Amino acid sequence: MPDRHRQRPDSRQKAGTKPGTTHEQRERRERFQRARRDTLRPEGDVSILYGWHTVKAALANPERHVRKLLATENAARRLKEENVPLPVAPEIVRPTAIAERLSPDAVHQGLYLEADPLPSPPIDDIEPKGTVLVLDQITDPHNVGAIFRSAAAFGATAIVTTARHSPEATGVLAKSASGALEHVPLITVQNLARGLAALKQRGFFVVGLDSSGDSELAGLPLREPLALVLGAEGRGLRQLTKDTCDHVARLALPGAIQSLNVSNAAAIALHIANGKLASRA
Repeated sequence: MPDRHRQRPDSRQKAGTKPGTTHEQRERRERFQRARRDTLRPEGDVSILYGWHTVKAALANPERHVRKLLATENAARRLKEENVPLPVAPEIVRPTAIAERLSPDAVHQGLYLEADPLPSPPIDDIEPKGTVLVLDQITDPHNVGAIFRSAAAFGATAIVTTARHSPEATGVLAKSASGALEHVPLITVQNLARGLAALKQRGFFVVGLDSSGDSELAGLPLREPLALVLGAEGRGLRQLTKDTCDHVARLALPGAIQSLNVSNAAAIALHIANGKLASRA
């Protein structure tokens, strides 16, 4: 009779596992990979950056203090061909030497960098001009990274977020931002309501974006300096945040779905704001 206790291959194969791999074998391999990543994780407050655009932008930023750069032969050759400044000499490694330091789904494109985090200026240092984005406890690093990318594309002055309930500007967030962390200052505050009050004292017109808003963003008389406040998906803006804003507005959506991913909403809001501010100039 067949041995009923024999390990059977798991029919749901994951990427990177061989056909016939059992569930127990896969779990054992994942535990080993996690332990290996832990041993390779740098000590202290370090930003881990990977991917071509992310690392290239960091290397070109004189404000970044680079500690370590790992690169495959092809990636190092491309850096040299594009005359990317190298504050430290790259350590040439095989792709697996980078992959083992990152999560299995990370796309590193042959580049891995360890650097000091960029300084976070105080909110009182924000120049009262242009548009600032304020994030009310948005925790998904993919969304925050995409918001950074839109902020850089539309020329936003800064992004303000809370020290707690916000992802760190490293890893997945940095990869999603695709180099935008080097162009848009990140300002962290302990209390968002007090941070918004500080912006208002500096003359900012503070507009919260929420589906419950009484007015459409495109219909408001927007002016510089402008602060657009975005809330977490699902919950939206907290009540105290809404109460602190000068206005709470919504985006006019003509379709059947009346809500957007927060990073998409940020891009549309920046587009509307830039158009209205430019027409007033």
